[in-house]
Amino acid sequence: MNLHVGLTTDLAACHALRRVVFIEEQNVPAAEEVDGRDPDALHLLAVLDGQPVGCARILIVGETGKIGRVCVLRALRGQGIGVALINAALDALRNLDGVHRAKLGAQTHAIGFYEALGFVAQGPEYLDAGIAHRDMVRML
Repeated sequence: MNLHVGLTTDLAACHALRRVVFIEEQNVPAAEEVDGRDPDALHLLAVLDGQPVGCARILIVGETGKIGRVCVLRALRGQGIGVALINAALDALRNLDGVHRAKLGAQTHAIGFYEALGFVAQGPEYLDAGIAHRDMVRML
């Protein structure tokens, strides 16, 4: 398995992955998935054996890097690609001056996944695109 995860400018690949996972698989309305914030974000792409298989984006708000739009193609979940994406996002945030904290909105079924990566759930459960989430944070 030849996996490469890093910052990318290939937004077409990220958008294609997000369409498959969020819009087609999870029934997120396209108007919510395509929120107009991509030009202001850093993007990460996971490429396995030359094929894009997962992505994430990071929005910077003050000293917080908000990791979002994390997705991996269904057939490839459970193979460490999501872990590699989150670790790459944390590495990218550590390289930014003035950013000291990472935050994300985790789908509730994925809370354990993020806890294993050092994130701590905060606040109440809420719905985002009709899917239950909780905010999670970790210091860098």
